[in-house]
Amino acid sequence: MMRLRHSLRWALIKAAVAGTTMVALAFLIPLGLMVQQTARDRAFTAAERQAAALGPALAITTDQDAIARAVASTDAGTQGRMAVHLPPAESVGAGAGTLSGPGGAGGVASAPGATAPGAAASGGTAQGGTAPAGKVSDPAVAGAAAGSGPSAGATIGEVRALAADVASAGGQGRSFTVEVPGGYALLQPVAVDTVRTAVVEVFVADGDLTRGVATAWQVLSGVALGLVAVSVLVADRMGARIVGSARRLAAAARSLGAGDLAVRVPVDGKQAAGSPEELREAAHAFNAMADRVVQLLAAERELAADLSHRLRTPLTVLRLNAASLGEGDAADATRHAVAQLEREVDQIIRSARRAPEDAPAVTVGCDAAEVIRERVGFWSALAEDEGRRWQLAGADRETPVPVQRGDLAAAVDALLGNVFRHTGVGTAFSVDVLATGSSVIVLVGDAGPGFTDPEAALKRGEGHGGEGSTGLGLDIVRKLAEATGGDLALGRSAVLGGAEIRLRLRSRPDGTVPPRTGRRRGRGSLFAR
Repeated sequence: MMRLRHSLRWALIKAAVAGTTMVALAFLIPLGLMVQQTARDRAFTAAERQAAALGPALAITTDQDAIARAVASTDAGTQGRMAVHLPPAESVGAGAGTLSGPGGAGGVASAPGATAPGAAASGGTAQGGTAPAGKVSDPAVAGAAAGSGPSAGATIGEVRALAADVASAGGQGRSFTVEVPGGYALLQPVAVDTVRTAVVEVFVADGDLTRGVATAWQVLSGVALGLVAVSVLVADRMGARIVGSARRLAAAARSLGAGDLAVRVPVDGKQAAGSPEELREAAHAFNAMADRVVQLLAAERELAADLSHRLRTPLTVLRLNAASLGEGDAADATRHAVAQLEREVDQIIRSARRAPEDAPAVTVGCDAAEVIRERVGFWSALAEDEGRRWQLAGADRETPVPVQRGDLAAAVDALLGNVFRHTGVGTAFSVDVLATGSSVIVLVGDAGPGFTDPEAALKRGEGHGGEGSTGLGLDIVRKLAEATGGDLALGRSAVLGGAEIRLRLRSRPDGTVPPRTGRRRGRGSLFAR
């Protein structure tokens, strides 16, 4: 899981989630608010329709029973959410009748019991005691008839709005809403006649204003989550293709580093399908690099073979001269050295000519103690000629190491050759072999001046051994040690006082290196890890 959190695939998923979430919020939040406003407008529009349904009934009659039946016929009235505020009834004279008589200029109504037709033509009082037609006896009613403003009348239904708000709606002649306990009240004025106005009150509950809004938010949230899930799936598939291509490239690089010169990254076909163009270019570049490495190695092998072949002629001369030296230890050592050199040259030529895939697998190593005894014995003849005291310790028992015999012999020769090359005649040296649970340590010390710069001595080609020295000896030894998981270290000998080289070869790759015990002659802890 920790590896996934730091991968490109996880980064793409996070980017997809962030981008999709921002886009979803940018669209869905305004959409949700619009749905909420639409629900509110829908509730008030329905209330207006309910109020408008009573308009025709109020225009025909203001009878309370008739209006009550009209209210009950609506949905709001059935639910007890509608009320009608009727205007006060208009009062007129009780003897009002039809105009009669030839003297119609006075316009007096003839009441029952009138004594003479046309007796009121002069505009006086009728003989039957009736009031003149066209006049209202009650001044308040007259004021109402004159349109001085609405006054309190009958109310049908459950009233929620304040009387002042109802009077304001009737007086202004326009509809509006007021907040009441539990919701809002729509006050809709309806003209009954030219001077009177009724007010229809419709109650809109708070639940009607938000009806369907919660469901809409749930649907929008589900859509947002669905979009995020789809974006994550797409990003994951895209990341899988990209990561797969990158991992194939990394695996090929590791294989090439491990020595598989035939490995190549697929750039066509099913495996490369869906790979980004940039990774395809990287794959092409890797394949070109691998081809170039193969060409350079082939050229290097040819060069090594050519150089080795050129050594044939001087080696033949040396062998003939060595054969003419006669008998003696020096002659035998010379002939042995020439024979060894011929074998090494032949080995170099065979190795250079052999293809990498034809190289035999090394399944077993060699006995380090036996090889060291043999090489020290070879160099002992030269040591006696130069008057050098030498000592070999720890090579009396078998110490297997996972390296080829020839490679270990070349490494020991390089170590002993440094002693003879960099110290004066008569300088003593020693070789110690220590076997631990997982390593074999070879210590070569001398009584010379030691190393002035140990780090520079380990660098390839930087040796200063004079004529005939290439500075590659210690580098060859170091590579041999590192091939087994070991190392090479330089320091000062605690016994002889000069230089000391420690070669550590791992005999068990899966083991650990325990501390050295039983060190002879009390050597210092210079090489302790």
